Amino acid sequence: MKLALYAKSLNEPHHLEAFVQVASAARDLGLTLCAPAAMESSLAALNRYDLKFELFSHASRDHKPFDMLLGIGGDGTILDAVNLVRDSEIPVLGINTGRLGFLAALGPDSISTGLKELLQGRYTLDERVLLECESSVPLFEYNVALNDFVLHKRESSSMIVIHAYLNGEFINTYWADGLIVSTPTGSTGYSLACGGPIIFPRSGVFAITPIAPHNLNVRPVVVRDEYVISFELEGRANSYMASLDSRSTTVPPYVQIAIRKADYRLKLVRPEGHNFLDTLRNKLNWGLDRRN
Repeated sequence: MKLALYAKSLNEPHHLEAFVQVASAARDLGLTLCAPAAMESSLAALNRYDLKFELFSHASRDHKPFDMLLGIGGDGTILDAVNLVRDSEIPVLGINTGRLGFLAALGPDSISTGLKELLQGRYTLDERVLLECESSVPLFEYNVALNDFVLHKRESSSMIVIHAYLNGEFINTYWADGLIVSTPTGSTGYSLACGGPIIFPRSGVFAITPIAPHNLNVRPVVVRDEYVISFELEGRANSYMASLDSRSTTVPPYVQIAIRKADYRLKLVRPEGHNFLDTLRNKLNWGLDRRN
């Protein structure tokens, strides 16, 4: 079995320690180790641990250089992993060394046990919907996201005006700092912080959540993920910002943007004993009440 390991950075001691712990445990179990080519310089510091890695750029439907990817870090690491596995359907497991790690199923204290359970097949695959961004001018090298797509103003400029459409039918004009389109996975991220709803995985919907709207009667809405959501921008600025998960770029005011469900999904590894409701309770204090 070929196991790919990815971390955004190995500069922090606890990140490096967790990465070495995972790699050493996998090596001792007889697994072949792989890593993204972008980590090549960071991996040079691991020579003293007798760890060897096969390098890759990214996987695809026709090129699968490894069997499973372990993202070691926080939720941002899992978001980056989407760009590494793409449409290959290779499963991804998150190991949390960050603060929240909502998407990460394992902690540093359960690495050895977790790897053994993986080899024994004691896990399920949780398929997560991805969204795809299409635009009249190229915006992103890889235009797919797990969490959300965000349109927002730049820095301290005035609010922007976003005309939104659903399958070409006018929804609303948002006077706001921005607008979020989130998947169920992303509903517990930026959208939640802006007042959006918590959406269970496999609900088959997207949430459209305004950021600081200047309309008292504008609230988040939930739409079927089979619809195409499109936007036109208006405002005083010469450019705006668009984000796909952790990737951001500037957007000219004349650009036309459409968001749709991607034609493939991300497979998240869920170890035995883990479920969405437990994660809500344990990591977001969902339903926490002294009377309970």
